[in-house]
Amino acid sequence: MSQEWLWITIIIIGLLTLGIRLSFIVFMGKMQVSPIVQQALRFVPIAVLSALISPALFFPHGSLEVSSSNIRLIAGILAILIAWRTKNVLLTISSGMACLLILQIFVSLH
Repeated sequence: MSQEWLWITIIIIGLLTLGIRLSFIVFMGKMQVSPIVQQALRFVPIAVLSALISPALFFPHGSLEVSSSNIRLIAGILAILIAWRTKNVLLTISSGMACLLILQIFVSLH
């Protein structure tokens, strides 16, 4: 694929993505959404985030690894507990990453 076609493809995909997202913003302001759909849409961010994070926690090397040697899972559990107790996003992310960093250093020493 030539450089020109690559840029044309990137621009077209970007415009399509913008159009799809903009259509929701424009049309959601003009129409009423039923309460059942509104209630279901509340869970979309949680479902998407879970789908992105779960493979990294449970399948760090390509296969299911639920053990004490899975440091990503340990850091993830700590982050989940902090998120549940504090409801603070910044504290959750920073503590989960700090735990993962400390565990990686500790495991590499042994």
